Amino acid sequence: MTATPSPSAGSVPADAAGPAAPAAVVSVKPVRIPAPGRGDDLLVRVSAPARGRDLPVVVFSHGFGSSLDGYGPLADFWAAHGFVVVQPTHLDSRTLGLTPDDPRTPRIWRIRVEDVTRVLDHLDLVEAAVPGLGGRVDRDRVAVAGHSFGGQTAGSLLGLRVLGAGNGPADGTGEDLTDPRVAAGVLLATAGTGGADLTPHAAENFPFINPDFSRMSAPALVVAGDRDDSPLSVRGPDWLTDAYTLSPGDKALLTVFGAEHSLGGIPGYEARETTDESPAKVALVQRLTWAWLRRALASDDSAWSAAVAELAADDEPLGRVEAK
Repeated sequence: MTATPSPSAGSVPADAAGPAAPAAVVSVKPVRIPAPGRGDDLLVRVSAPARGRDLPVVVFSHGFGSSLDGYGPLADFWAAHGFVVVQPTHLDSRTLGLTPDDPRTPRIWRIRVEDVTRVLDHLDLVEAAVPGLGGRVDRDRVAVAGHSFGGQTAGSLLGLRVLGAGNGPADGTGEDLTDPRVAAGVLLATAGTGGADLTPHAAENFPFINPDFSRMSAPALVVAGDRDDSPLSVRGPDWLTDAYTLSPGDKALLTVFGAEHSLGGIPGYEARETTDESPAKVALVQRLTWAWLRRALASDDSAWSAAVAELAADDEPLGRVEAK
């Protein structure tokens, strides 16, 4: 168990100026969740404010190759500002070393979704693993979030369907993996549509990158960098906005100016995946995602409205927000 010190402790309210001073955070890893049939038990990290009650839950799905140790800039920030953050380690993590010929490899995209639902099935275990967290979690307020591959994982619980590749009904509509326990999501640098939008290499090696967003009706914030020119697509950075433009319902899009796939460095502090290191961009993503989660899970629109207005009023903004 580790405790992250901060200027103040306790639950942190939102105000018109944005998040208050961060609370002390208690983080426990690894928490082992039984996973029969998976081949390996599911290991997760749980981070939560040291104080406060009625804490909403965010389950975060990492990008390809990462683990429960990644994405500190987001997980730490959310936990310090009022959320219980659970980070599973998926089977594609470099820490597990699965080989391409492992029989689970073709189904990793699907097992990832099962990992998130498994976390929700075992919130008793998750809550009990953190000293002092018992009785302080609001299990009726749950969101999912994810970066890159994790964005598709999170989106699947919000209504995204993966087409083809032997998935779902025979009519090709894709399997419905929505979970009624999930109220909203945050999708960061998430892959767009498949087919002709993919490079030949991506089409051959990643058949699961074929999402249908037309049924992803749950509220979601999509975050994309306008310089995220993915090697998986022939379309350029706008491919990463499909989760917003092609989905119905309550959606917002944060476009981060000058940001590449790591959005300034959200995968981790000094992480090797970061090619566009920018603390200012990370701070923007931290605040806007936190404010959206407050809006979605705490019925508090003031933080979101204030963050959007502040960004719009900036003479040299780092991004823009649009909504529908």
